[in-house]
Amino acid sequence: MPRDINTAPLNPLPVVVWLLALPMIAMEIVVSLGAAGVAGGPQGVGWRLDALQRFAFSPDLMRRMIEAHQYPLDGMMRLVTYPFVHVNFTHAIFVIVILLALGKMVGEVFRPWAVLAVFFGAGIAGALVFTAIPGLTEPLIGGYPPVYGLIGAFTFLMWVRLAATGSNQYRAFTLIGFLLGFQMLFGLVFGGGWTWIADLAGFVTGFLLSFAVSPGGWAKVRAKLQRR
Repeated sequence: MPRDINTAPLNPLPVVVWLLALPMIAMEIVVSLGAAGVAGGPQGVGWRLDALQRFAFSPDLMRRMIEAHQYPLDGMMRLVTYPFVHVNFTHAIFVIVILLALGKMVGEVFRPWAVLAVFFGAGIAGALVFTAIPGLTEPLIGGYPPVYGLIGAFTFLMWVRLAATGSNQYRAFTLIGFLLGFQMLFGLVFGGGWTWIADLAGFVTGFLLSFAVSPGGWAKVRAKLQRR
């Protein structure tokens, strides 16, 4: 079949998705090269640990800040920096792949500012919900909570589309059900913490934010309710 030689070999991604993915990619390249001894000399081996200490979100630190009614920049910035640093290369790859896939689908419908609102809103909400649960002390590291926010936005798009065609809207939640089920099974088999709570909070936040930030999102839902 004839093929347009000007067609890009890969489907282009929205610019806003690259703006979110490139810092993750750059961070992982730098700390991986340091760990391999390719860059940074002896100090490079500790770059990942240093990045985790600088940027990871600590629920205990946030609780102390709330109790003292003091909110220094070093503590507050962790609400938005923790998604960009990861425990290891595999962790980063999984997050980046999901970000690129879901970001493309959501970014082709949502405006750039709306994608940013969902990403960072979900990340912040996930961290705050995690902080609100007593006894949880492990740090939040990596982009799963905000990426789950994008999954929430994608679920919203599917939910609206299924409603428009008269199909079963619960099918829209198949993806999140599969992911959470797999994550919990993985945790039971190999051991895991409670960070899935932040992921779930990120998903719910992304889904709910989509009512406000998606093009015509709330109007479509309201019109559907009025027709009932």
